[in-house]
Amino acid sequence: MYDTPRTIEQLLTMLAETPPRLADLTAGLSPAQLLAPPEPGEWSARDVLAHLRACSDMWGKYIVVILSQDRPTFKAVNPTTWIKQTNYRQLEFQASLHAFTAQRAELLVVLKPLAPEAWSRMATVMTAGKPRERTVYTYAQWLANHERMHIKQIERIVNTMLMLQTQSLSTISHHADH
Repeated sequence: MYDTPRTIEQLLTMLAETPPRLADLTAGLSPAQLLAPPEPGEWSARDVLAHLRACSDMWGKYIVVILSQDRPTFKAVNPTTWIKQTNYRQLEFQASLHAFTAQRAELLVVLKPLAPEAWSRMATVMTAGKPRERTVYTYAQWLANHERMHIKQIERIVNTMLMLQTQSLSTISHHADH
């Protein structure tokens, strides 16, 4: 899923579209709805955004390191570990989305002017298993494909919240009629 092949242009388009897509999808929800999970034990829209930000922090940072050093070696930090060192899961949704949008703009400033060969710049990444070779393209591809999956998740959350709101309003309306 993360490895779905894409052209560089497709990756740049997908990465640019994520923040406004999230804003459009969530525009009709109240702050309380953005914090509420659609089902017990599931993520809220805020939780999904916090996760996307943590992934963008890590993978975006790796892109910059790969571009700024010649074949660097670094230890991968799992975004689920990194998120515990942030306040992303406590932030109000709109403030977090604003920060994500600004961060994405900064990443695109780095990626858009890259020559095609720069996308192949490589790093050795130390993981829990054996060292892995990763490129600028690899991390951009992971970000774009991963975000596409979570945009679908936010679509489901929004649809559930709007359905619950409609059910609640029709119940109130029904009781008001009697």
